[in-house]
Amino acid sequence: MKICIVSDSHDRGPMLASAIQAAADEGASMVIHCGDLIGGNTLKASLRLGLPIHAVHGNNLGDPVAIARIACNSNGLFIYHGHDADIELGGRRIFVTHYPYYGHAMACTGDYDLVCCGHSHEPEVRQQPHVKDGKTWLVNPGTVAGLGAPAATWIFGDLETMTFEVRPTPT
Repeated sequence: MKICIVSDSHDRGPMLASAIQAAADEGASMVIHCGDLIGGNTLKASLRLGLPIHAVHGNNLGDPVAIARIACNSNGLFIYHGHDADIELGGRRIFVTHYPYYGHAMACTGDYDLVCCGHSHEPEVRQQPHVKDGKTWLVNPGTVAGLGAPAATWIFGDLETMTFEVRPTPT
C-alpha cells in the first residue's frame, strides 16, 4: 500500500491538494496528515481527489468544530482522530502525532512499524532503535505549505517495502 504523508498545511489548501494529487498519480491510496490543518476549507480540494485522509490535531487547532463536522459528513473519507492516532494500514501498525518528541517516544516502544509526526517543519526519515531490540520507522514530512522552511515537502511511502521518500510539494 502506497501512502502520502503530509503535515503543517496551515490553511494552504491548494498546496495540500497538489501533494495529494502527486501521490495519487504514483499510486497512493491513503493520506496521513500529521496536524496543523487549521480550517475546514483547507480540505475541500483534497477531499475531491477521493483518497481517504487520516488526520490529527496540531498545536494550531484553528477551527476543530468545522473540521470535526467535515469528518462526520465525509462518509469515512476524512477521519479526524484528535490528539493522536493508532491505525493499521496495509498490514502495518502506525502511530500518528503532531509532536516529534512524542513521535520519538512512541517509536522507542517497539509497538509500531511506523510513527509519523510533524510540527518542526523539517523533513526527516530514519529508523529509531526501540526497546524490543528492533527498529521503527520515524518520519516527519516537514511542511507541505513550506512555511518557515527552505522548501515545501511531503513524504511518499510504500508500506509493503517500508520505503519513505521526501518529495517537494508541486507548485
